[in-house]
Amino acid sequence: MKRALSITCSVTILAFPFSAIAQFIQGQVTDHNNQPISQAEVELIDTNTKFTTNSNGQFSINNIKPGHYELHLSAKQFAHKNVHLDVPTQGVNDLVIQLNSSSIEVIDVTASPFHGSQIESAQPVSILSGEQLKAQQAATLGDTLKYQVGVHSSFYGSVASSPIIRGLDGPRVLIAQNGLDVGDVSRVGPDHAVATSAASAEQIEILRGPATLFFGSGAIGGVVNIVDQRIPKDTVTEGQYQLEYNTVNQQKQASLSVKSGLENFAYYADAFVSDSQSYNIPSYQLEEDHDEEHEDEAESHQQESIDKVNNSQAKSSGFTLGSSYLFNHASAQGFVGLSYGYLDREYGIPGHSHGHEEETESDHSEDEAGVYADMRQHRVQLLSEINLTDGFINQVNLKAGYTDYQHKEIEDNQVATLFTNESNEVRAELMHKALDDWRGGISLHYKKTDQAAVGEEAFTPASSTEEYALAWMEERHFGNWLVQLGARFEHINIEAQPDFAKELDLHSIDENHDEDEHDHAHGEESDEHLSLAELNQLEFNPLSWSVGTVWDFTPGYNIALSYSQAERAPSSAELFSFGPHLAANTYEIGAIYQLHQDETETHFEITESRLKLERSNNIDLSLRKFEGDIGFLLNLFYNRVDNYYYQTHTGLQTPMHAEHEDESAAVEETHEHDALLPVYLFNTADAKLYGYEAEIFWQYNQALKFKLQSDYVRAQLIDEKTDLPRTPPLRVGANVNYQADDYSLDMSVHRYFTQDKIEAYESETHGYTVLDFNANYYLSGFSQDLTLYFKAQNLTNELGLVHSSFLKEKAPLLGRNFAVGFRGYF
Repeated sequence: MKRALSITCSVTILAFPFSAIAQFIQGQVTDHNNQPISQAEVELIDTNTKFTTNSNGQFSINNIKPGHYELHLSAKQFAHKNVHLDVPTQGVNDLVIQLNSSSIEVIDVTASPFHGSQIESAQPVSILSGEQLKAQQAATLGDTLKYQVGVHSSFYGSVASSPIIRGLDGPRVLIAQNGLDVGDVSRVGPDHAVATSAASAEQIEILRGPATLFFGSGAIGGVVNIVDQRIPKDTVTEGQYQLEYNTVNQQKQASLSVKSGLENFAYYADAFVSDSQSYNIPSYQLEEDHDEEHEDEAESHQQESIDKVNNSQAKSSGFTLGSSYLFNHASAQGFVGLSYGYLDREYGIPGHSHGHEEETESDHSEDEAGVYADMRQHRVQLLSEINLTDGFINQVNLKAGYTDYQHKEIEDNQVATLFTNESNEVRAELMHKALDDWRGGISLHYKKTDQAAVGEEAFTPASSTEEYALAWMEERHFGNWLVQLGARFEHINIEAQPDFAKELDLHSIDENHDEDEHDHAHGEESDEHLSLAELNQLEFNPLSWSVGTVWDFTPGYNIALSYSQAERAPSSAELFSFGPHLAANTYEIGAIYQLHQDETETHFEITESRLKLERSNNIDLSLRKFEGDIGFLLNLFYNRVDNYYYQTHTGLQTPMHAEHEDESAAVEETHEHDALLPVYLFNTADAKLYGYEAEIFWQYNQALKFKLQSDYVRAQLIDEKTDLPRTPPLRVGANVNYQADDYSLDMSVHRYFTQDKIEAYESETHGYTVLDFNANYYLSGFSQDLTLYFKAQNLTNELGLVHSSFLKEKAPLLGRNFAVGFRGYF
């Protein structure tokens, strides 16, 4: 019998008391002491079918044809392994596979069609799951993931935050749910909450670096994929519930999820509710900005002592219903399912006010006085996985989603601005059987997004973005080497109706400039520039490709190297913005415009330059040790981005309500107290982002485990030799976990260093340290497991100003918080 084994696997032939039956694989999974491992998962890669070992570590795979097969084995607290073997006509009945223990929790990644875990991928991946996910779950997605290596949070006053991956966020980081875009407007502005909840998530996957092959050009900086069971894949009855109370904001939250089934039908349902007040912070002096003309009046009020971030209250609720049909025929096995989800979230928007409105004492004490957002989302999702027994195509995966989203910003009980987003997305993956040991397939992807903003703060026009894509992915083992290849071509069409008639009252931001002097600027078109017809409908054709390899150079170690060139079409907001973006406290103007200044006039006109694709050239080098009591993951990355779209300060500022029909109106109707917003123009330049991510794990004994981590990114414009704004600082963290039979204790500390690598109009942010402590007590009985838990966050009540936040001075990190709750599993 011929057997081709990967270097990651040790296979021993033993005698087994199984009867000789042709066309089967029967074996046992053991640890390094030859003790059986129960509940280990054995997957037959060609068919994507899975088997679980019994209490004796035994498994049996029946009804297969003679030929070459690949097995993937995984078990909790053990490193994964791949086994390649040839199955003769008499079958295999004496296979023993040894797994080695790992101090790293190894988890399979679902975001990629390639089977593998975070230690088997050429691209760096992080996964948050299980008790760790529950312990770090926060009100927003960005805050839930903020301690993951290489990931920071945009932190908009605890009510909204998005993940920042290696210094990139917004339209460069895709937020997905079960592989499909969440379909919100969170990437348009920092005050827009991500329209998804992690309350029922099984795991959250973070793909660091370009993930355009699988998800499109909107993932040029990375992907956060939230995985749940809303479309169930089995009929096992199980569920969980949770109740929690937090002191820092009096937050009360509850969640429930349940999965079951009958015969070939599986069912799923979940629901959650959360309600919180404005959160407390360590008392500190907030320095206020004042106009020079009001300097005397404000002299005695230059500092304000605050101990709460007002208008940071939030309440949300939602539910999901899902069902699937499971089938297991001779020619095809798999499932097809459908789900519906509803999300309702209402939250204050701290720091969001109109400059012409005079602040009163009540504005600082009553949440009701502020602007708040009312968000609703309806989401329908279809998932299907079909494994085919015969034919060249052995697996067909289908994902489809429809999302109807709206977001109202309400002031004085009236809708000031309405954001809407309607999206349709379909992706089909056709995977083929091994062809000369190459495995892979093609992906067909379609997505259409219709976005609109109506109201006084609608800084972007209505737009429609349509995307067609074809991707190809392959991988193959060459002895100790795994090679992964891929390419993707997209056609993107963006339709919009930009407004060229806006006129601005501009002032120089130069302190020596006389405030009574001002220019009037307006958008205009020229025959020498791009035509209106071209701007109303833009077309882009991004092409992305990557090559990666993983070398298992010695048992328990590997080196991964990947190179990718990924292209991205600019978003509608980056192209067509022209208006006040109060959440960012800026006046934003898109890339279709350019600033013209001379001695007589200042105005914005249609750009003479052709709009370009953003091109990322990214290299990742990883060294991993994943077996034994000590493990580590070290990753170095360098990313050069050509034609990087960024906002540059024009040196000008304009009143918040500065758009007028004629020049005289601009002068007469400027409000006396109307705040001046700095004018930012989207521009392109070459940039580089480089840094490292490191994690070290030490399993001291079965109960005690330590972890050290650190990450750093430097982001610069190459020619200008200037730093990009709001780049997260150097961070170092440590964690110790003690796991007993009836309880567990966990303590972590994270140090954020001073960030002095800043942009010209940005201020330095001092470092701070956050200390957290968690305790769990486990109870069993009544056919369920119950966990009582206690969390203490920011124990030292440290004042933390988040450098990546637009509101770092006005909305620091939450102060000391104590949380109590319980989770039940059945």
